[in-house]
Amino acid sequence: MRVLLIGSGGREHALAWGLARSPSLGDLHAAPGNPGIAGIATCHDVPVGDLSALTDLALSIGADLVVVGPEAPLVAGLADRLADAGVLCFGPVAAAALIEGSKAFAKEVMAAAGVPTAGFSICDTPAAAHLAIAEADGNVVIKADGLAAGKGVFVCSSVAEANDAVRACLVDRRFGGAGERVLIEERLEGAEVSMLALCDGETVLPLAPARDYKRVLDGDRGPNTGGMGCISPVPGLDPSTVDELVATVHRPVIAELARRRIVFRGCLYAGLMLTDHGPSVLEFNARWGDPETQALVPRLDGDLLDTLRRCAEGTLHRASLDVSGQACASIVLAARGYPDAPEQGAVITGVEQAAKLPGATVFHAGTTLEGGRLVVSGGRVLNVSAVGADLAEARDLAYRAAGLISFEGMQLRTDVGEPVRV
Repeated sequence: MRVLLIGSGGREHALAWGLARSPSLGDLHAAPGNPGIAGIATCHDVPVGDLSALTDLALSIGADLVVVGPEAPLVAGLADRLADAGVLCFGPVAAAALIEGSKAFAKEVMAAAGVPTAGFSICDTPAAAHLAIAEADGNVVIKADGLAAGKGVFVCSSVAEANDAVRACLVDRRFGGAGERVLIEERLEGAEVSMLALCDGETVLPLAPARDYKRVLDGDRGPNTGGMGCISPVPGLDPSTVDELVATVHRPVIAELARRRIVFRGCLYAGLMLTDHGPSVLEFNARWGDPETQALVPRLDGDLLDTLRRCAEGTLHRASLDVSGQACASIVLAARGYPDAPEQGAVITGVEQAAKLPGATVFHAGTTLEGGRLVVSGGRVLNVSAVGADLAEARDLAYRAAGLISFEGMQLRTDVGEPVRV
């Protein structure tokens, strides 16, 4: 099969790495790709926001399947355009991707499907938001309704802190149109878990649970980020618990969307809080998570490409994709100033040495080549993933590999994989 992969981050590099191992792959193309992806695919300089150019590219190369990594083109309707052009796509149509594109829509679907989630208010004026915050005594989570690249969430502990978050969204317009309205959500307590499942509109195939480390600093301190590291499996979550989570969350949502004549074909990501009263959904994503993918793909056994194809064409019940008994830890190496104002241009060394360690893989997330040198071009720069017999072994290897890489201002969490404090 000839495959076109859309995206340029660490998630897409991990997907490319997994697809390249599939026996059913013929040619792999990527748009726009990155220096890591370029080592295993033909990259095309087409931006992810140019839906017409991406569709034309898929047709020109004769793509049998397009795999979409990031959320923005899905919400904008890339899968719809590809369907109109007769090209098979792994990734939901715009109506289904709205489960991520609008948190208010996601809450509406969950309410109709009976899926547990935190109490909330939807506000489009500062006055309404301040009132909701005061009623909760500031112990809330403020979320921009639309897409904000993982940065539109503020976990608040005081009225002043929450009001500042509202100001950032509704007054300062830090997130543009994504922050024109906000959710004032009940703040829950518990351990967070990411649960991803492949869905073709009827069949739901769960992947392994993962745990993302969102805060920029050790001990879950500092601002929220797109993710500073990830582990899989998650201690304490056995297969029966995973089945219960999928039955409680994913299947009812897929069924509710189907009731609305919306077919979800792609990866449905549920960010969950495991509270004393049971699981509660924090968010939905309409695609593979980042950095969860970098910890999940190295654990997959079977033909990833065949499974994604079957998912896209609606025959997922015939797929066979298992998760190995090995564990994986993935460490994010971020630029100085991330997440607020990441500095770019620093020269990166040591990637080849780290990748030579047996069991370790380095996924490029925010890199580019300048004058033959690998340099920083984004906030999250590299994902260093490693597999091992257990989490301790995987974690040790990942940090050993990360220690071989260097660039000016490099920051990383040193506690990825340690027990979560609740």
